[in-house]
Amino acid sequence: MLKIKRVYDPPARGDGERILVDRMWPRGLSRRAAAADKWMKDLGPSHALRKWFGHDPGRWGEFRRRYVAELHMQRDALATIARKAARGAVTLLFGARDRDHNQAVVLKAVIGRLPTKAPPRKRRCAA
Repeated sequence: MLKIKRVYDPPARGDGERILVDRMWPRGLSRRAAAADKWMKDLGPSHALRKWFGHDPGRWGEFRRRYVAELHMQRDALATIARKAARGAVTLLFGARDRDHNQAVVLKAVIGRLPTKAPPRKRRCAA
């Protein structure tokens, strides 16, 4: 099960593995208070895209399109999260104030469309 949650909200029992998906550490928050099990900063939008978006809901559609394009470089990390979410709860943590227009919303949608099984291994022919 894949969830999203603002990193400033208190951790809950049902969060499962908590993964921070911001490129920058959230302001004013200690590592202990964040209670993140993992920080996957490479899954956050690039600095240029984040600055361009500026959390402007009017740019949301274009932000999603550009961010999904950036995520194509992170297929292995996304697949790992998809497999973990198939086995139990995983919560993607974000720092933005806007709960509807942030990268975790996009990540959840992208990861939700991925297969949850590892790809089959190729057999080697014995010569």
